[in-house]
Amino acid sequence: MPAADFTAMANLRTSLIRKALRYAIFAADTTADAVESPFDEAGILQALPAEYVPVGYTTTDGVTFSGDLSTSDVESGQASAPTRSDVETDTQSAQWVPQETNAAAVALYENLPLSGAGSLPALGTATWTWSRPKTPPTLYRRLVFIAEDLNKESGQPLYIVRHFPSALRTGREDEQWTRTAEIARGVTYQAYVDDTAGTDSITWIDGPGWRDYAPVTP
Repeated sequence: MPAADFTAMANLRTSLIRKALRYAIFAADTTADAVESPFDEAGILQALPAEYVPVGYTTTDGVTFSGDLSTSDVESGQASAPTRSDVETDTQSAQWVPQETNAAAVALYENLPLSGAGSLPALGTATWTWSRPKTPPTLYRRLVFIAEDLNKESGQPLYIVRHFPSALRTGREDEQWTRTAEIARGVTYQAYVDDTAGTDSITWIDGPGWRDYAPVTP
């Protein structure tokens, strides 16, 4: 075999280190259509369906995507390591802390509909009021997370879009009232398999900055 050029073999590229320079979270009821593709054929980010509403500002912790993976191992007397291992559960969740008191942030925290009967009215149009039901409803949501970064070489934007077509609130943080900090309503939503989409999570990367990585054809 020929001698290796370690630099070429390692193929280290700082331009592929991604950051969420800007990001946004959007939520909709399951009556809204799931997102099939957030980009057009040219890789241009498209507007989301009107039913998807923005959650607004969050704390500087941003969005944390967590996974819970568990396996079932078979141990054998003749081996010190498991001789078989099978995946039992592999779930994904997202956690964030909204800073705005808007209809989306409150609805996701209080488990209210985002639209239709029982939802909060538009800002300033009527008194906001809600009551905790005797039996908490099981409200699934559709969630979209969009992060914007820049191509280091061309300066063009590229986007990472993650879609939970079916997500359920599985945790919420304490709501604290204090003069030294904003009223925040942190939530955790777990992704579940959507029958139509056939998955619990879809991720896309595209945009002009991403297309700039394509090799130049003569």
